[in-house]
Amino acid sequence: MISQQLNDSITRVGPDSAAGAVLRCYWQPAALIEELEYQNPAPVNLLGERLALWRDDTGSFVLAARKAEAGEPSVYHPGPEQIEAEPGGAVYPVVEKKGVVFAYLGDGPVPEFPNLDCFRADDSHVFAFKGLWECNWLQALEIGIDPAHASFLHRFLEDEDPDEGYGKQFRDQVANTNIPMTRVLREFPRPQIEVDETNYGLKITALRHLENGQTHVRVTNQIFPEAICIPMSREMTITQWHVPVDDETCYWMTMFTSFRDPVNKALMREQRLEEHVLPTYAPLKHKGNHYGYDPKEQESVTYTGMGLDINVHDQWAVEGMGAIQDRTQEHLGRSDVAIIRYRRMLREAIAALDRGDRDALPMQGEETSGIIGPLSNDTIAPTANWSGASREADLERRSGCPWDASV
Repeated sequence: MISQQLNDSITRVGPDSAAGAVLRCYWQPAALIEELEYQNPAPVNLLGERLALWRDDTGSFVLAARKAEAGEPSVYHPGPEQIEAEPGGAVYPVVEKKGVVFAYLGDGPVPEFPNLDCFRADDSHVFAFKGLWECNWLQALEIGIDPAHASFLHRFLEDEDPDEGYGKQFRDQVANTNIPMTRVLREFPRPQIEVDETNYGLKITALRHLENGQTHVRVTNQIFPEAICIPMSREMTITQWHVPVDDETCYWMTMFTSFRDPVNKALMREQRLEEHVLPTYAPLKHKGNHYGYDPKEQESVTYTGMGLDINVHDQWAVEGMGAIQDRTQEHLGRSDVAIIRYRRMLREAIAALDRGDRDALPMQGEETSGIIGPLSNDTIAPTANWSGASREADLERRSGCPWDASV
């Protein structure tokens, strides 16, 4: 457990907050380009600031502070005629990456982008989407760096045909086997977890030791300050930011990256629009309708009884903690090692900024553009050489990629 003062310092995101100062040292995914199809200018609510995004006469993106009405809700979509730039307000640097507009809201030097797979893949191999969660960004991030939760929260009680699971996480077979990923998670729920610090954040390895000297290796990553990179299937990864709207609301902003075939963007968008409403990208399942809970489904299909979309399972878990999780009452255990290590990194970054040492933060130096990957996959490997075999499986996948995925 931690003190209330510390919990406030690592969760609050306003301009004068400790964690907010760290987040403002990095590019933040502000909006999907497609949002300008609904409203131009479009409202952007980011890090507690009310902004407007539009294209100017040259086609360039502009992000500026906008006038906000008294009592305006954090997720509010006024019509274009109601959106006005704040006279004399800040205008922020923006960059478009694979259908997402990134913004830099900080002072000082603008950082480089790391050369992550989601940024260097061909446009045809990346699909972006987002969704709204009514909770603080940190608890949204922390569920993504907890490898053990998938065996319970996302437990499927029956295995469906993997060929019908395109665009859905955990619905594939484990690489080089005919074992459904859902079965591995269900039958081996308590992984051994190893965490390594990297130049981008954390590499998190979950080991589920099977029979006959074999181990299922699942490598995921925390990309500082608020992103994760995880395997979605044998051929696709997810890079997902947990973007603060304000202290009590956030968006998950995700880039799906394919190593082999072009992404079926129309299908993946259709799948996600079945669960979300535009233009807010709010989920159709929420606290007001009990996240679609069905006790009959829970009896034989899923652990939660809340449908097959794992985003709904995560949403229920993180929103159920309250708008800002009360960490003064928590008791972390062995499986929370990645959460513990991440909080230490965040606190060290806060302390570094307090003493004026921004260079001590991850991905703030000249070497940032040289950060590539990261490795993120599922595979079955000999227990005696799981680390080397996992890397070889990743290199094999990259070697046949139509875009430059070399590491």
